[in-house]
Order: sequence, then C-alpha cells, then structure tokens
Amino acid sequence: MKNFKMPNTGFIEKLKELDTDSLLYRVMPLFIMEIMEKYFRLTIEGEENIPHAGRAIFTPNHSGYSGFDAMMLLHTIQQHTQQAPKVLTHHLWFLTKTTSIPANKLGFIEATKQNALKELKKNRQIILFPEGEYGNFKPSFDAYSLQEFKRGFIRIAIEANAPIIPTIIIGAEETHINLKQLKLTKYLRGLVLPLPLNIIPLPAKWKIIFLPPIHLPYKANECSNSELMNETAQDIREMMQIRIQKELKNRKSIYF
Repeated sequence: MKNFKMPNTGFIEKLKELDTDSLLYRVMPLFIMEIMEKYFRLTIEGEENIPHAGRAIFTPNHSGYSGFDAMMLLHTIQQHTQQAPKVLTHHLWFLTKTTSIPANKLGFIEATKQNALKELKKNRQIILFPEGEYGNFKPSFDAYSLQEFKRGFIRIAIEANAPIIPTIIIGAEETHINLKQLKLTKYLRGLVLPLPLNIIPLPAKWKIIFLPPIHLPYKANECSNSELMNETAQDIREMMQIRIQKELKNRKSIYF
C-alpha cells in the first residue's frame, strides 16, 4: 500500500486558529488566486514600475465581465508590495449588506471621488478602471477596444498628488466571452449589464504590464478646466491603446 504524506501539522493548527472572516476573506481568496495564476499562466512585465510604498493610482483596461481582472491585478500588486490596494467598484455592489460586506472585506470600495481621495491621502494605493463598467461589459467583438475614459481619475490624481500607473491586462477578454451589452438605463440611470456566453473561465494566457508612472504637472485649481482634464485622460487612453495593439500583434497564441 502506498505511503501518503500527512499535511504539516503546524499548518493545520494555524488554520484552526483562524476565525471565519480570516479564512473566507484572506486565506481562501489567496489560495484561489494562486490557482488561477497558474491556470492563466500569468506573466508580468514592468514590475519595476510598481511602487512599494506611498500613494498611487493603477489604471487598467477593464475586460472580461466577471471582474477577474480586478482580482488578479489586486493579487499581483499585493505579491509585489505586501499591501493590498483598494479596488474602486460599481455602486451596485453596495446597495445591500449581502454584497457590500463581503465586497469591503475583499478590498473593494464604492467608486466615488471621496473614497479614492480618502485612501490616497492615507498614502495607500488604489485600482481605478477609467472605462467603468462600459469596459468589461462591452461585447467581445469589441475586445481590447478601449471605451471612453472618464475624467475623474485625472482630477483625483492631481488633487491627491498621486502618480498614475497605466496598466495593461491581456487575456481577460478571452477568459469570459460577452455576447452583448444590455442597457437598462430606463430602470436605473447608467445601468448596463453583460449577456455572457460562458461562466466557467476559459484558459486564456494572461499578461499584466505595468507602464511607467505618470506624474501630472497640474495644480488643483486646474481641475476645473474640463478641456484639459479630457485631453489628459484621452492622451493616456491613446497611449494604452497603442500598447495593447502592440501586445496583441506580438501574441503568439491565446489559449495554447
């Protein structure tokens, strides 16, 4: 009969000491993300652009309706900095305690300017998707086509004196396929939802690229200049779109 090794007893004892919250919101997510990292064969580029301390705004493209992009990015940053950035998230997650409590414990906060500035002024880092839900809920035939960037992240960066770190995520678009974007604005202002093809994530190869930090030279009183804010946001969008196209051109395969 085969001899099977028993798990390390010290590890088991440590697990027993954990309370339910620690197990559900710290240990289990870490375990799942480690598995998903291998499943997606994740590669990282530009680690040197991740600040190990101090305030910063990571601005990734938003793709794949499931929100895996947010979780994988949060996990990647935490691995490199030993601190977990807060993820600015759609307000629908915070309408009831059933969703808001677990969201908060996993590191998600409602996407408001006030919440972003509060975190940054504590010298913390945040993840902010400039496209909003229009990015990850777009139909897959528009994959990797960046939607309009909202100007709010530019104002936040200026007011908090925080660098912007443009971040590219390749692979999430092919992990979850979205057939259509459902606009339900007549029921709730700005409400859009996906019409997904698959729930189980497909094994697309992922790559996360951290581009060099952008330090905006503007003063807080210039935030009222809508034209300047819009031009700056669209310049960053264009720069990210060019890099995305370059990555797609050089990608050898999607799944294998």
